[in-house]
Amino acid sequence: MFDIETDTFVDLPKGNVHKKKNIIQNITLYDLDVSNVQPKDNILDFLQNNKSKKTEITDKLRNEINKIVYKYVDQGIAQIIPGVLFIDEVHMLDIECFTYLNRTLESNLAPVVILATNRGICNIKGTNIISAHGIPVDLLDRIIIVKTMLYNKEEILQVLKLRCKFERIKIDSEALDYLSDIGIKCSLRYAIQLLTPAKILSKKKGKKKIDKNIIEIVSSIFFDTKRSTQLLLNDKNKYMY
Repeated sequence: MFDIETDTFVDLPKGNVHKKKNIIQNITLYDLDVSNVQPKDNILDFLQNNKSKKTEITDKLRNEINKIVYKYVDQGIAQIIPGVLFIDEVHMLDIECFTYLNRTLESNLAPVVILATNRGICNIKGTNIISAHGIPVDLLDRIIIVKTMLYNKEEILQVLKLRCKFERIKIDSEALDYLSDIGIKCSLRYAIQLLTPAKILSKKKGKKKIDKNIIEIVSSIFFDTKRSTQLLLNDKNKYMY
């Protein structure tokens, strides 16, 4: 006879039990700069640093942080993921800002920079230097310019349809077609801005949808830039300045 339920015992391992844990933390260079400009060594420092006060992140501190980051990258501890910096109305920057931006782009830690402007040939702000888009030539040589085209009527019509859907505005096809013509003649922004007063006027008149007559009324009340400028030129003798 034999026992088929006999248990087999295994000796308990000797020594310490070691655990390995990988921790991935996403931080920015600015977080590292701030944490080092206000070190918290003890509870008193922690309480003092929580007080509202102005601090300065110097170039020396940034360089030291960059050295540490490069060291971690070489050791395989850290990985650099470039960010994206979008600067709208870039022609409003002065020459000092462009100088700093040009120098920053040379760094390996620099983000992907996207510049946007609607200016052609104009002066760089704060100087008498004339340059394309109001950007210095040395910076223009380093960037890739994306060619943009004017919207045609079909594209403006699609944008207006999406805008009406987003704003929950009911408009008939004739009014929408007329509004797209206004977008071609004036600007897409002006055509979109007419939707709100047209919606209010249509609701006041008890109409379920915006029709062409409503668009004609609001466009006669609210001028676009070209008509407003022409009105000022025609009546310039009536103004003091």
